Formats: sequence, C-alpha cells, structure tokens
Amino acid sequence: MCGRMAITLPHQAMTEVFEATASNDLPDVPNYNVCPTVQVHAVTSAEGTRRLRSMRWGFVPHWYDTPTDGPLIINARSETVAKKPAFREAVRARRCLIVASGFYEWKREKGETPQPWYVTRVDGGPMVFAGIWQDWARGETALTGCAVVTCEANADMAPIHDRLPVILDPADWPLWLGEAGHGAAPLMRPAGKGTLSFRRVSTAVNSNRAQGPDLIAQVASGD
Repeated sequence: MCGRMAITLPHQAMTEVFEATASNDLPDVPNYNVCPTVQVHAVTSAEGTRRLRSMRWGFVPHWYDTPTDGPLIINARSETVAKKPAFREAVRARRCLIVASGFYEWKREKGETPQPWYVTRVDGGPMVFAGIWQDWARGETALTGCAVVTCEANADMAPIHDRLPVILDPADWPLWLGEAGHGAAPLMRPAGKGTLSFRRVSTAVNSNRAQGPDLIAQVASGD
C-alpha cells in the first residue's frame, strides 16, 4: 500500500517535467510528511492539455453522503480496480499521475515497533504513481479526491511490505493519462528490479504531525 509520502520538487520544476499548466491552489512544498486527507499534487490531461492540480488524497465514491460516510480510500488495488463499483468508471475515464519525491513504508515484525523506510527512485527522478480521481459534491461541499493504484511488491520491496504503488516511468505517462490510447491495464505492474532505493529513517515519521528534512535522512538500524 502507500500511506505516506514526501514531495520536495518546486512547482515550477513540476510544470516543466510534466509539461503542464499549474493551478493556483497547489499545496505548499516541501512537505516531508504528506498524510491521507491532505492535498497532493496530481497531473490530469484533457483535450491535449495537461494540468498540475491539487487533489485531496482520499477518493470519495459518489454514493457517500459525506466524505467520511465510509472507509477512507487512499489506495486502489490494481487486481480489482476495474471491477469494483467505486473505481471502475474512474480507472476508465479519470486517471491521473500523483507526484511525490518518495514514499514511506513500515516493516512490521511481531512484538517490535514498526520500522519506517523511505523509498525513492534510483535515478533520482520524481516518484510518479498511477492514480485515479473523482469529483464529489453534496450541497455546498465539493472536493476532488484521488487514490494511488497499488500492485504486488517487487523483489526489492517484498522484504519490507507485500504491496507497492504502481510507479510509472515517463514513457508510460501518456498512456496512463489517456493521451496515447486507452489500454493502460499493462501498466499496472510492479516496478522493475533495481528501480527503487531504500533507506531506514527515524521513527519520528510515525507521527503524522512530524515535519522537516530530517524525516528522510538515513539512520542506522535500530535508531
């Protein structure tokens, strides 16, 4: 799964990387502890134009009467995303790129405090997740929410966790955004071996209130 991330890339750099026009309500950067329900950076495409947008990290199905009317949905499993009523229309028609610098995952051992790891790309590029999004409104309350599509872990991730966000390479972006056709299902696969870099980080990030660059600094095992 993916339950926490960091984003340090400046807005101008994001617009250049994705060749996108930026909305004027983007979340502040850097943010070293991006948590569910906050606004994240997402790229959508329509009529040949890409937009860098702000979306709530938390997909709200259209039948919810309030955003908290059911479980908080921050991830969608690739194996079932095209079948579940909450997601099947979005994965056909409303796909997005969710932008991060890296994400956190926790290794859980019985009887021990979960140990956080920070995961980035080996090549230093932005971490771009396959996402789906949806507008939701009731009365005067309206929001646009998104979820990260996840898949089974690759061999590198498996010792830490059994799930992994679907991570898209630049060549994949046009297909996921619907610019290069509609057959995006083959993209919902684990990242190739050697794509990701892992480092142990401080348990300070276990608090969703923690902030600052120290959160992504490597620490020795056991710290």
